[in-house]
Amino acid sequence: MAEGNERDAMFDRVPPHDDDAEMAVLGGMLMSKDAVGEVSQMIDVTDFYQPKHQTIYEAVIDLFAASQPVDVVLVANELLKAGNLEKVGGADYLHSLVASVPTAANATYYAEIVHQRAILRNVIAAGTKIAQLGYSAEGSQAEDVVNLAQSEIYEMSMGKVRQDYVSIGNAVHDTLDQLDKMQNGEIPKGVPTGFRDIDDLTQGLQPGQMVVVAGRPAMGKSTLGVDFARSAALHHNMAAVIFSLEMNKVELAKRIISAETNIPLGALGRAEEITPERWNTLNTFWSKMQEAPLFIDDSPNMSLMEIRAKCRRLKQTNDLKLVVIDYLQLMTSGKQVESRQQEVSEFSRALKLLAKEIEVPVIALSQLNRGPEMRNDKLPQLSDLRESGSIEQDADVVFLVHRPDYYNHEDRPGEADVIMAKHRNGPTETFHLAFLGATSKFKDMPQDYNQGV
Repeated sequence: MAEGNERDAMFDRVPPHDDDAEMAVLGGMLMSKDAVGEVSQMIDVTDFYQPKHQTIYEAVIDLFAASQPVDVVLVANELLKAGNLEKVGGADYLHSLVASVPTAANATYYAEIVHQRAILRNVIAAGTKIAQLGYSAEGSQAEDVVNLAQSEIYEMSMGKVRQDYVSIGNAVHDTLDQLDKMQNGEIPKGVPTGFRDIDDLTQGLQPGQMVVVAGRPAMGKSTLGVDFARSAALHHNMAAVIFSLEMNKVELAKRIISAETNIPLGALGRAEEITPERWNTLNTFWSKMQEAPLFIDDSPNMSLMEIRAKCRRLKQTNDLKLVVIDYLQLMTSGKQVESRQQEVSEFSRALKLLAKEIEVPVIALSQLNRGPEMRNDKLPQLSDLRESGSIEQDADVVFLVHRPDYYNHEDRPGEADVIMAKHRNGPTETFHLAFLGATSKFKDMPQDYNQGV
């Protein structure tokens, strides 16, 4: 473990820390097993500034995790076994820790002080790191540096300690733990899409996933993206944001109003069709929407960096659960790139990283090339994803939207196929939905429906 003076190299002065609070926390833990349980939820070993306190804390936690009693004698034995007892000042130092606190009851109060000092040290370290990045970067990397800086600050404000690697034992333990919680119904499913069969197969859209919804123009990919956002925010009270690079917020709001109230989209553009009864419906809907956690951003020429910054902010302020971007090919990076394909590849990779960083599903809508039009059945395929193979590579789930009646009015009118062409964590499937163009939404087919192909 690094000695204190080595770690001071990045600081001009002695970093913020409180030795008395660190001693009081450890003293309280040595006096009471309850204090160990509470404190271990609040602080991590790296929150201690003094290396010897880190060593003692680890020994206490090891005993506690093995369901052993915790006291001065047992902790001294544990340290002796590891060859660390003399390094921390011997059993005498452990006794002095206990003597430094009259009661274990205040351990959490002192733990909070230790944690706050650790946060301040992290702020200073991040500031130093960001400054070094700024000095060493080339001019063309300025945007990358800003993004790294934002990421550093975001992680700190979320109270996360970035851990680079874990042993397979820990990973398996966490996985089994998760399975156990799922069986007991303790883990909520992912973000519901609002479609019965899709939710059955996916268990909802999962945090960290990049979900691509792709289709030819006018197939309804924007509609499906909005349907997913409506399901999350308006029907399950999960905060969602739609970055609409194509439609402005009024057009988008009209689609949402139409889908939710069943007033045809066409009627919302003609004053004479809004009857008093429809006004009544609209006013009721408006009052219901006052607190709805659905956010719309239609800023023109939105860059990837802006999208990331806004998502991080919404995650902190509104516990964001879903991001929809409409659509991938309209995003700009604002910098010179060799080819459009390379630029779209960068976007898709960055969106996958964003999904992992803020732990929400990110839905990216994407155009397909003209491949389906060349084929007799007009069915889209994964290889039709336009401008970049990396979209297909980065995505965890790809939905391809296909409406046969777009090409032939007699071919299954009012029906749509949502083809799940890729599903990283499960089987693929084709879902048959009804497409209600007049009210701009997709809908589940009746359960006993047989596809008339």
